[in-house]
Amino acid sequence: MYQRILLAVDGSRSSDLALSQAIAIAKTTGAEVRVLYVVDDSDVYFEASYFDPRELIGNLVAHGRKALDVAIARLSEAGIRSKAQLDEKPVAPGRISSTIVAEADTWNADLIVMGTHGRRGVRRLLMGSVSEGVLTKTNKPLLLVRSEAEG
Repeated sequence: MYQRILLAVDGSRSSDLALSQAIAIAKTTGAEVRVLYVVDDSDVYFEASYFDPRELIGNLVAHGRKALDVAIARLSEAGIRSKAQLDEKPVAPGRISSTIVAEADTWNADLIVMGTHGRRGVRRLLMGSVSEGVLTKTNKPLLLVRSEAEG
C-alpha cells in the first residue's frame, strides 16, 4: 500500500510520536522513509533586538541536523530504508507547509506523516499551523499525530 513515506520532523514530542507511527507503517508495508526537516528563517530578519542572524540560522540548521540524526538512527535500528533531507530554505519565507507538500510531490510520496502540536486559541492564531497548511495543500494521504499541547 504505502511504499514511500515522507516524514516531516521538527524535533518536538509530536514529531517523535509521528516517527513511531512512520516506523510502524514502514515495517508493515516495507516502505522507504524520507525524513524532512525544513529550516524556517523567516522570523530571523524581523527580530528587533540585536543578534547575529548567521548564528541564529546556524543554530536552526544544527537543530535540524540533530532531529534528522535521531530519526535516521531510529529508522535504521528498525531496519527501515531511509534518507534524511534538510531544506535550508522554504519554497517561500514562512511557508514550511508548502515546502513539505512540494517535497512530497517531487519525491512522489504515497503518504505524509507529521506531528501536530495541538495549539489552540490565540496561540494557534499567532503561530499558525504547519499541519493545517499541509492538509489544505496536498492531495496525498496525511497522517497527523497529535501530542498534548506543548508549552
